[in-house]
Amino acid sequence: MGSADATRRLTITVDADWRGALRDAASAAFAADTYLGETLNFETPAAFFSRLTGRRWALLQVLQREGTLTIDALARRAGQALETVGEDVAVLLDLGLIEETAGGHLICPFADIHVDMHLREAV
Repeated sequence: MGSADATRRLTITVDADWRGALRDAASAAFAADTYLGETLNFETPAAFFSRLTGRRWALLQVLQREGTLTIDALARRAGQALETVGEDVAVLLDLGLIEETAGGHLICPFADIHVDMHLREAV
């Protein structure tokens, strides 16, 4: 029932060297003949977890499953208070994880969101 573009994919990364990550992504995109997906990077795990809370993940899941919704319908389907959904929607819009249609509805444009995060010993 969702209306995300089946071709749009997002990879979320955590990399303190955001400039290097951006350079690598740009190099790969220019070298590719096909769409490689999109990338959203956070500099630290703390930044990632502070912006993408469990409540916000739940909103993304509802939008992926249900498709285009008003903010009221999103709050009802997620079982969350309208006020907090409004705050969370503002963050998700700012991050580019959801978009607003010309009619004022909300949509998650990504058919697939992948989180790529590593925890390893500091070198």
